[in-house]
Amino acid sequence: MSSLTYRIKGSTTKKEVSIYVRFSVGRSTNLELKTGFTVSPLAWSPSKQMPKLTSPDLKILNRDLKKLEFYIYESCNRAQSEGVQITKGWLEHVIQKCFNRSIETEQLGVVEHIQYIIDNAEVKRIPGRNSLGLSNARVISYKTFKKTIQAFEMYQRKKMLLKDLDQACIDKFKMWLLKTKKFSKNYAGKQLDNLRAVSNDAKRIGLEVHPSGLKIESFSESNEERSIITLSTGELKQITNTDMPSNYLENAKKWLLIGCEIGQRAGDLLAMGPTDLRVTNDYFFIDMLQQKTKKAVTIPVGSKAIQELLTNNFPHPISGQKLNKYIKEVCEMAGIDEIIEGKILDRETNRKVAGQYPKYMLVTSHCFRRSF
Repeated sequence: MSSLTYRIKGSTTKKEVSIYVRFSVGRSTNLELKTGFTVSPLAWSPSKQMPKLTSPDLKILNRDLKKLEFYIYESCNRAQSEGVQITKGWLEHVIQKCFNRSIETEQLGVVEHIQYIIDNAEVKRIPGRNSLGLSNARVISYKTFKKTIQAFEMYQRKKMLLKDLDQACIDKFKMWLLKTKKFSKNYAGKQLDNLRAVSNDAKRIGLEVHPSGLKIESFSESNEERSIITLSTGELKQITNTDMPSNYLENAKKWLLIGCEIGQRAGDLLAMGPTDLRVTNDYFFIDMLQQKTKKAVTIPVGSKAIQELLTNNFPHPISGQKLNKYIKEVCEMAGIDEIIEGKILDRETNRKVAGQYPKYMLVTSHCFRRSF
């Protein structure tokens, strides 16, 4: 339930004072802001909380305040139906928009709207899904994207505004990502995806956005440019038959073999536990809720060796970072050392460098899904 009242401060002064709107939504949200209107305390009715109707100007002011009241209620209903959080910034924007006033530049910055998305992550409606709330991974992605935009603003010594996202600005950002920062095409393409998503979200709540920002085109590496690394059946047998010299490598080996058998994303694979296993009429299944898609899936496990491993020798938990490090050692121990084309991370530049490398150096947990 929402309620709205007006009030003034400084009723004893003869000078005109600001009219404030106090808007409450439920018990937890109580907001108060200046409306942008002023009135003499002598012309204000404390009982009616509105201007006295004693002059044509006061009648117009009365009408404007009633218009604003209706507009705030209407905007609140629309915002709640779309999962937009009612905040002080939201109310300020609604007041400005009601009377077509210019909004402060800070309200239109790309960085500020990214922060708005982060602050409202729990109630953001996910496009194409009947659900609310951004995933933790998506929130982290927006936080990283915010830092990227801030770095770009420092580079060009100019604030990046939503209304200025014309094609020239977008092209400059694209060139900065690819040429100056030397990001990969895939990563740069994702940043453009993020910029389009931010633009469309800002447009949805009524902010001024340049039309070009709403239709930013992304890109990615072509199939010819990609280094797709998979482990063959023969290589998996080599790994299976190789004894590991330590417990941590043996554990990583188990995760590698299970991952190639079930073909799930690394996050879902490593979140799996013994309680997710199910045997029905001699058929072996894994039940899990995928983190990215939020879908419940059932995965059949056909390999008797993997069934045995899952049932009697389940691997212990490990972080994705350590898994990616250890499986390279596992593959090296197993002799997966064919020289092939690929990309590895240069620690000094933090960029991937294409070249010819032993295959074990190129193996990551993403290879599990591709191999499957």
